[in-house]
Amino acid sequence: MRLHRLDITAFGPFGASQSVDFDDLSAAGLFLLHGPTGAGKTSVLDAVCYALYGSVPGARQGSGQGMTLRSDHAAPGTRTEVRLELTVAGRRLEITRQPPWERLKLRGKGTTVDKAQTWLREYDPTTRAWKDLSRSHQEIGEEITQLLGMSREQFCQVVLLPQGDFARFLRADAEARGKLLGRLFDTRRFAEVEKRLAERRRATEAQVREGDAALLADAHRMQQAAGDTMELPELAPGEPGLAEAVLEAAAVARATARELLTIADRRLTAAESARAATGRELADARELDRLQRRFAEARERAARLAERSDAHRAAQERMERARKAESVAPALELRDAADSEHRRAAAAEARARALLPQALADAGAAPLAAAARRAAEELGGLESARRAERRLAALVEERAGLDRQERADEEVRQEAETWLADWETVRTGLQSRVDSAQEAATRAEQLAVQRDPARRRLTAARQRDRLTDDTEAARQRALAAAEDAVEARAHWLDLKEQRLHGIAAELAANLTDGTPCAVCGATQHPAPARKTAGHVDREAEERALTAYQTADELRAQAERHLGTVREALAAATAEAGDTPTAQLAEAAEELDGAYTRARATASGLHAAQEELRRAEGEREQRVAAQQQAAVRSASRVAGRDRLEREQALLEEELTLARGTAESVTARAAQLERRAALLTDAADTARAAEDTAQRLKDADARLADAAFRAGFDTPADAAAALLDDTAHRELQRRLDAWQTEDAAVRAVLAEADTADAARRPPADLTAAEQAAADADRRLREASSARDAADRCRAELDRLSAHATTSVRRLAPLREEYTRVVRLASLAAGTSADNERRMRLESYVLAARLEQVAAAATARLLRMSTGRYTLVHSDDRSGRGRSGLGLHVVDAWTGRERDTATLSGGETFFASLALALGLADVVTDEAGGVRLDTLFIDEGFGSLDDQTLDEVLDVLDALRERDRSVGIVSHVPDLRRRIHAQLEVVKGRSGSVLRQRGAG
Repeated sequence: MRLHRLDITAFGPFGASQSVDFDDLSAAGLFLLHGPTGAGKTSVLDAVCYALYGSVPGARQGSGQGMTLRSDHAAPGTRTEVRLELTVAGRRLEITRQPPWERLKLRGKGTTVDKAQTWLREYDPTTRAWKDLSRSHQEIGEEITQLLGMSREQFCQVVLLPQGDFARFLRADAEARGKLLGRLFDTRRFAEVEKRLAERRRATEAQVREGDAALLADAHRMQQAAGDTMELPELAPGEPGLAEAVLEAAAVARATARELLTIADRRLTAAESARAATGRELADARELDRLQRRFAEARERAARLAERSDAHRAAQERMERARKAESVAPALELRDAADSEHRRAAAAEARARALLPQALADAGAAPLAAAARRAAEELGGLESARRAERRLAALVEERAGLDRQERADEEVRQEAETWLADWETVRTGLQSRVDSAQEAATRAEQLAVQRDPARRRLTAARQRDRLTDDTEAARQRALAAAEDAVEARAHWLDLKEQRLHGIAAELAANLTDGTPCAVCGATQHPAPARKTAGHVDREAEERALTAYQTADELRAQAERHLGTVREALAAATAEAGDTPTAQLAEAAEELDGAYTRARATASGLHAAQEELRRAEGEREQRVAAQQQAAVRSASRVAGRDRLEREQALLEEELTLARGTAESVTARAAQLERRAALLTDAADTARAAEDTAQRLKDADARLADAAFRAGFDTPADAAAALLDDTAHRELQRRLDAWQTEDAAVRAVLAEADTADAARRPPADLTAAEQAAADADRRLREASSARDAADRCRAELDRLSAHATTSVRRLAPLREEYTRVVRLASLAAGTSADNERRMRLESYVLAARLEQVAAAATARLLRMSTGRYTLVHSDDRSGRGRSGLGLHVVDAWTGRERDTATLSGGETFFASLALALGLADVVTDEAGGVRLDTLFIDEGFGSLDDQTLDEVLDVLDALRERDRSVGIVSHVPDLRRRIHAQLEVVKGRSGSVLRQRGAG
């Protein structure tokens, strides 16, 4: 990697644009970067780092994604930018980066933040032109990191060699060296291997313990199943031999369970035999008891039948009389029916005769029928009179309707004549309203066109008057804000200059004996500067700067406000002109009044038109109604004459037909009722005569049937009859007697029952007790056998499960043993790791050994062959070994710690270490050639001879076509190194001055 050119704008202390031509500086091989403290020497290196990686080392990056990198001296409109041109991996590239920038908004007030921008271009030798590669932050970052082969931290340690860090590296303990080397060589993967091994060890250990816990759980379940016949091993999960002990105890428990099952089978067989014998004895006793009880019950039933024999014979006789009476039952039913019918007919006849006139109350059926026929004939003659009566009622209603229509038409004619008499006056008034409203609408449209421009001019005139005062007030405020900003800037610059004059005292306040000075590197501070009265510190300067920035922002806001007000005033004046506001307001008010009146009048146009149309329509309707009423009145005269003639004829006919009744209908109703009563009385008289004859015939037939059935009188036959319920009950009792008698005779005739009755009574209680005892013994034996079988099966199942678990855990146990050995070895806790070195420490020790070898080649030359750096694996105190670093003194032949070197010796030892580290890291990064290096400070601690030797070593780097930039403010180096880049600070920011080798 070789740097060609660096352009800086508004970056760090550089307020304006600055350029560095590294090709000119690198021509001599060595060049010096110098300047006073705080001028910005480190900022040049920060710019290189920012161009490559988009960030600067350490805390200088700040927060806000690089917004703090902007120079405080930059003009408000100048954007921060860093452009670097370099050659890496044979490709000439140009990187341009712009950090985020907070600027004033182009429109409105306040500020806005522009996002960071990045460009990557490559020079094409063929076309001799630059071509764009990318504008993506991520793509450019990945491309540069891949080309350089190192991270930002590695770049800052290898290319920007900070001597103070390597001096601390020489004196640091193993842990501090490990952190630095870990960042440079990125040994996180080895630490990750250690971590993964430890995690794998914990995971496999947890799995083994979990498996052993499950195995012990199975063992406990087996112990519960086996009872006291199984003893568990006294081992915890994870301990060796647990699986074998559990399987051995399980085998013993299974054998014991099988023996117990055999014994239980034999006891169950004996109990089953005893139970069968007692069961047979119990069945025999129960059968004997049943037969004896059966015989006793039969004897008792026979005695009860003998006691009821008289009642049985009486029931048989009653059933026989009922069977004889059943032949008389039809005659009885016929006679009852005839009697009921005769009584109903006699009652109907009595009711019908009660309604007849007294003259006909005792008449026979024939005279009553003749009187009914005469009433019916007279009723038929009144049908024509009833039709005439209905027609007369219709005629009366029709004449009443004609009278109502005549009155209604007369009212219509009178109302129409009254309304039409005033029609011309009404029409003239409505037409006048329509014409007036139309004229007002036209006038309102003309006034509306004139009113809007007058309103706009009035509004503009009022705004013109108000903005005139606002413009003067804004001008005064802008002048005051500008004066405040000038005073605040002058105050800030004065304080900054005072602080720069006293910066030595501020730096000296942090000096302690034995600690190198940040400016010269010396560890002795005989006469540090002291703060004088009125000393200006950093906080006071920053407060003044903040006050100035605030005042400048207020000035800019006041100027923007003044411009806005002036623009508004010009626009209002152009619209309103020079006419006074009062005159414009009076004219606008007159137009508004005239417009309002015209609109009010014109608003009635539609209503007037509608009212005129309604009036014309009503006139037409009233004329038509008047004509139609006259036509209807003329047509009703002829109809009324016809109705009067027909009514007279009908009234004469009805007078003859009514007789003494009020109406024909009333006379017809009288005749209808008389005919109905006579007909009903004749019918009921004939029915009573017929039923009397049928009753007489039924009595004769009943007497004959009773005699033939053997009864003295019909009443005796009726008494012997049974209804259905009584007949069924009597038959049931007879059947039950016969059934019971047959059953008793059958039981008493059984041979087994009679034989059992002659034997002694059965002892059922003793037989049941013997059977119950046998059942209990059988259940106990069966339960014992089932328990033994379940125990055997459960032990077999748990043993098989435990055996499967042991086989499944076997590979895991082997893996656990292997992982524990590897994890302990990588962590440095294993007995096989004699030096107790962790894996990451072992890798870093190998890298440190390479760095020490590469540094020794330069250290021998710088120390004229006296010192050699060697790597040590010895442990320091209670820590772990592997990262020790010693120096071998050829003058004494002894090896001692690097912390015993003097200040100058420490410098060139750390320089040699830094250069060696750069070579190793370069090789580690893939062999990317680093043609440009920077060495930061430390040369002030060397004497002249050592300085010459160190410069010779650095000058020898040119043999490999390298250029080395030395960052220092030691005056002697300005005489020795001709190619220089000087940083000059001032009140408006720092500037760069470059001088080549010539």
